[in-house]
Formats: sequence, structure tokens, C-alpha cells
Amino acid sequence: MEVNHLLSDDSMDGCSIVIRCFNEEEHIGRLLSGIMQQTIKDVEIILVDSGSTDATVSIASRYPVKIVPIKPEEFSFGRSLNLGCAEASRDFIVIASAHVYPVYKDWLENLLSPFKDPDVAIVYGKQRGDKFARYTEHQIYRKWFPEESAGRQAHPFCNNANAAIRRTTWRHLPYNEELTGLEDLDWANRVVDLGKKIVYCAEAEIIHVHNETLLNIYNRYKREAIAFKKIYPQEHFNFMDFVKLLMANILTDYYHALKDRVFMKCILSIPEFRFMQFWGTYRGFGQRGDIPQMLRNRFYYPNSLSQNTYAKTGGDSARRIHYEHH
Repeated sequence: MEVNHLLSDDSMDGCSIVIRCFNEEEHIGRLLSGIMQQTIKDVEIILVDSGSTDATVSIASRYPVKIVPIKPEEFSFGRSLNLGCAEASRDFIVIASAHVYPVYKDWLENLLSPFKDPDVAIVYGKQRGDKFARYTEHQIYRKWFPEESAGRQAHPFCNNANAAIRRTTWRHLPYNEELTGLEDLDWANRVVDLGKKIVYCAEAEIIHVHNETLLNIYNRYKREAIAFKKIYPQEHFNFMDFVKLLMANILTDYYHALKDRVFMKCILSIPEFRFMQFWGTYRGFGQRGDIPQMLRNRFYYPNSLSQNTYAKTGGDSARRIHYEHH
């Protein structure tokens, strides 16, 4: 059977939405409310819950959601996604973190539109932090998710907090269940090897709420570094990389903070975050070698000094979703 046939769909009517969650009572209602207000109404919502002990499931049950449990001891990012995707019945599967919410009513419409091209296998959208996000988180979102869309991305970076894939593609390329993170990067890498396209859609914007402790930041980047070196066995991140990239990113963050007139507010939080980010990365790596420089730049290198830090999210007020308290 030809690859082109395996990776194409016959219909663009509606979508399935897979949401992975654990103790997300503070956020899940806002995401589901935003989904209900989308211009695309034919949506199937699948919530993969890994043993929430708060009101997450109770809140989600107020919406037309199919709840799929996974035991905490069986959880991995790839396994939970495969479980959710296996329950999907639509041709396109949207993947969203439980602690994101769409900015506009045409979020799904924009995220799915690039699939009109049969060679597109995955589309991922823009992410921005909320008003409580650390300054450095804003910097990372600006680096990873620029203002301009990319019709055919030159590297396999993507992010499953806000993405869409073809169900037929997933059937033949399920997510790696053994990785400690970055299952999206691994999947995109395999799709690129088949000659298929990754599209970045800046118009499909969500707000990503990350209220992590410093220890959680360290653990996240350590976990992702462990996965990264499994995907790219020749990658290296030695102590000199740690020192150079730590200093470069702190100085760049300070530069932007001065321009944004928030330097004193962020004078301690910037080095705290960057230290945990790169110390976690350093501790997670153990092998030597190289990966594509464009991908390395996207993950680690600081923003250019000419880049604005904060996104302009005014947009069309008619498109914007106005949330009540959740």
C-alpha cells in the first residue's frame, strides 16, 4: 500500500479532540468551554485521565466528553495519547493539554485548514503564556511559537499541547510509549522521514498555563533531555554548554526585560528559571554528538535581541472568546 494513501483522509468534517489530564480542576472547565464556542461544532472530546483525585472528572462530566481512564502506574505521554487516539472516530485528531484554552472561536478551524494539502501530516499552533506566567516562559513561547506561520517547516519541532494530526497517519505511526517526554518530536521526526509536511499555524492560538515550581521546571527539562538523547543518540550537552547557554539566555532575558520595563520585577526569577532549565537539561544528557542545528537553536538558544518579548494578542474581538470564571 502506498504511503500517500496511508497518510491521507477523505473528509474534513469535524474532529476528535484528545485531552490528557491529571488533577486539572482549575483549568479543564475553561478549555472545554472554549471548545464549545468554536466555529467547528462537530467535535468528539476524549479525556484521558490518569487518576485525578480532585474535581477534574466531575467538571468534565458537565460537558459532552468521553472519559477514558489510565492507571497512573501505566502512564506515559505516548501511551496516554495512543489510548485517546484509539477512541477517536473522526479523520482528524486535535491534541490539547488540559491546562490550555483557545483564544479565538476559529482555533479549530485554523488548526485543521492546512490539512487540505494531502501531504500535511501534523499542524501545531501558537502558544502564549497567561498573565501569571514567568517572564522567561513568555520568552520561550516567543522563541518556539513565532508570529509568522510556516507552510512547510524545515525541522521536526512541534508541540502536542496544541496540535492536530491525521488519524490514518497515527494508525500506522503510533506514538512511542517508552519515551519520558517529547513524544511529539519523535513522531514528527518519523513523519518527516516519510516526506510529509509539518505546518506551524500562528493563527491557531492558545494560552498555556504553566504554574510550576522550580523543582518541577528542573524535572520537566531533565525528563525531556532524557527523551531527546534517545531520539538523537549522538546529541551532547556538556558542562560548557550548560554554562554558555545559561549565561546567554539570562543576559538576553535581562535585555528584553529592560526594554519591557520589568527588569526589577524579574531580576531574580529569570536566573532561577534558566538555571533550573539548563541544569535539568545537563543532568538529563549523557551522550555526545550532534543534531540538526535549526532544531538545537529552537530548543536552547536565546531569542534575538531585536525580537519583541510579548505577543500582541488584541486581534479581532468578534473572533475572541470571552471566558467567564472557571
